[in-house]
Amino acid sequence: MNTKYELHKRKWLVAGIILVALNLRPSITAVGPLIGSIREDLAISNGTAGLLTTLPLVAFAVLSALAPRLGLRIGQGQAVFLGMIILTIGIFIRSIEWAAALFIGTTLIGVGIAIGNVLLPGIVKEQFPEKVGLLTGLYSISLSGLAAIGSGVSFPIAERLAGGWQSSLALWGALSAVALLVWIPQIRIKKQPVKIPKIDLKDSPLLQSKLAWQVTIFMGMQSFMFYCLITWIPEIMQSRGMDPYSAGWMLSFMQIVGLPSTFLTPVLAGRIQSQRGIVMSIGVLYLIGLTGMLIGSSSSLLTLCIAIIGIAQGASVSLALTLLSLRASSAVQASNLSGMAQSIGYTLAAVGPIALGLLHDITQSWTPALIIFIGIVIVMVSAGLGAGRDIEISKAEIADRSTNF
Repeated sequence: MNTKYELHKRKWLVAGIILVALNLRPSITAVGPLIGSIREDLAISNGTAGLLTTLPLVAFAVLSALAPRLGLRIGQGQAVFLGMIILTIGIFIRSIEWAAALFIGTTLIGVGIAIGNVLLPGIVKEQFPEKVGLLTGLYSISLSGLAAIGSGVSFPIAERLAGGWQSSLALWGALSAVALLVWIPQIRIKKQPVKIPKIDLKDSPLLQSKLAWQVTIFMGMQSFMFYCLITWIPEIMQSRGMDPYSAGWMLSFMQIVGLPSTFLTPVLAGRIQSQRGIVMSIGVLYLIGLTGMLIGSSSSLLTLCIAIIGIAQGASVSLALTLLSLRASSAVQASNLSGMAQSIGYTLAAVGPIALGLLHDITQSWTPALIIFIGIVIVMVSAGLGAGRDIEISKAEIADRSTNF
């Protein structure tokens, strides 16, 4: 009976992890195809519109360093539940027909998502230590799958509902409410029996670990790519002659094509000793896709390039999440590494959408953005080659220090 009860609890935990993951991207990815409508209704520039993607990233950067401490203080289960409450409130505030509410709600959405982003890897590491790759694959594909759907359906829904883009964005509150209900049994996940550390960035062991920085830079660069792409791909495609419907679905197509690699990458990464080969494959795919977009003009070539980029993006997102667990030596360290990587990484990523929007306002061209993407990929691969080593952070300081970023 006890065994059946424990199995039942674990099934509910897996369901809860998947449902929380389903809510960690669509409220952000759904904005990209609607930016044109939002910009026109509120009479704002591309740079200001980029804040709708940048604000959650700023929240990620600030809250990611604090989320592990919150998990230690009140328990990871309660902390994730609190994050989902904040996310749900933010979604509905954002849908109010008031410009200030749009940005306030967007900020709250970022706060709620940041908590789930940081704590899920630690929960997986603690509750399923032998299944890190599989569980990471499941919640990664859940995260990316609904992100893709959000990108594709947001514009058509806005066209069909009376409230327009406000109603389209508000619909995601229903999904977060479901996740809240399913997560209730996990509120009892026990607190870690450790003393809550003081925040001391100067003396933090992780900040002095080369491997931790490599994981962090890889996370930051792939995040930069992801959020810039989901924000501006519809606009880039429209500049190439696509209508808003097709451009929105092109973003969705990019993410859908990447779903197999999103799931398979962490499963493969968990079964092999070194992830360097995966990192190199991601880099090659990215460079092929971006170069094709830079020099190509036909719709068929652009579609192929978007598909290649989608495969690389899906693999890089899930590999970054997997590295948070694989390079950590404990569940607590996994949460702390997750906090560091996402705090610093998202600080880097937050610059992207608004900076590229401003760059386009100045140059009236998306070519500079594509060139910047190529440079970001090179940095990401360089860091990933170090982060992909078969070594844990606790042992990294005695490893060969000749390895470069």
